[in-house]
Amino acid sequence: MPKVYVAGKIQDNGIELLKRKGFKVDLNLTDKDLTREELKDIFSKYDAVITMPTDNVDSDLLSSASKNLKVIANYAVGYDNIDERAAKKSDIVVCNTPGVANEAVAEHTFAMIFALNKQLKVADRFVREGNFKQWDPNAFLSHQLWGQTIGIIGLGRIGTFVGQIAFGGFKMHILYFDIARSEDFELLCEAEYTDMRSVLSLSDIVTLHVPLTADTRGMISTEELKLMKKTALLINTSRGPVIDEKALIWALKEKEIAGAGLDVYEHEPEVSAELIKMSNVILTPHTASATIETRERMSELVAQNIIDVFEGREPVGLVN
Repeated sequence: MPKVYVAGKIQDNGIELLKRKGFKVDLNLTDKDLTREELKDIFSKYDAVITMPTDNVDSDLLSSASKNLKVIANYAVGYDNIDERAAKKSDIVVCNTPGVANEAVAEHTFAMIFALNKQLKVADRFVREGNFKQWDPNAFLSHQLWGQTIGIIGLGRIGTFVGQIAFGGFKMHILYFDIARSEDFELLCEAEYTDMRSVLSLSDIVTLHVPLTADTRGMISTEELKLMKKTALLINTSRGPVIDEKALIWALKEKEIAGAGLDVYEHEPEVSAELIKMSNVILTPHTASATIETRERMSELVAQNIIDVFEGREPVGLVN
């Protein structure tokens, strides 16, 4: 009976699927991330491990793995927490959960856009502090989204879905940049493919949907922020380190851009005290994908990835 360890709390449907297929499943029932030593012990004893995106699976940790460890199934769409090349050298399959969070992350992206554009954070505090004495026709004025230009950097599944909402829901003009052009997307959303500098300089809202790689780390820094409109909003629901946070804080303080919505952070889970103080910044704790439906799909897929490996099939989420 193959043994699987689940390093964090996941939905029950994936656990039950594994059990029905004959796997012995052990769980981390605490609300805490596993320590380095605990992970090393687990990697030395189990045939498969379901890791959390907060687990740093590097070459040192992989060196402690048992020869029986066949698969590391990451409970996330991203997998930058795993050294997949080192895993491959040890004949360990690495999997992720692609495609499960498209709708949820796109919804969260627009939730941030709405909150910033309509100044909901400031307006809510205004009412709670007893300042609403009479209707003011000039209070908290904003531009409607209808007809504004949204710039999408990274046209994967999530970026595509954001574009569909922007065009289908608000008839927004869409500019996008990606390493690959999508004529289908352009036809569907009347979108315009252009370079990143143009996306930054011409968009009213810029939203990031890129994986974290050597090329994307720090891709939004001082030079890029200076290109943006002073009235523009920047949204990041991808990976924190794609933005140089010191540069972002400077841009917000100097009013180089109007506001930012961040679900991820450069040094996560640490969040800059300066960002916390800013009224024109919306902050959420890496919860863009946090819907019940998404978590259930993630749980099922992470389990199915393991099952496929043990039954000799190529898993949907194969990384390496």
